[in-house]
Amino acid sequence: MIDKPSAGDASELEWFKSSYSSSGDGNDCVEVATTPHAVHVRDSKDIRRPPLAHAPAAWAVFVAYAARR
Repeated sequence: MIDKPSAGDASELEWFKSSYSSSGDGNDCVEVATTPHAVHVRDSKDIRRPPLAHAPAAWAVFVAYAARR
């Protein structure tokens, strides 16, 4: 899997957080946005930093692995 900063304007993406994310301030998780060719991930505490882009297949492997933990 190759992680790299996303190209383009991340503000144009539709970001969402996990339904499991529920801290007191609501800002301590990652956000995800999908496009046909990439899954973009960013830190919700600092959205000015560029998000990482993952191939959809690599993201699916990561999610399956994380779900088993």
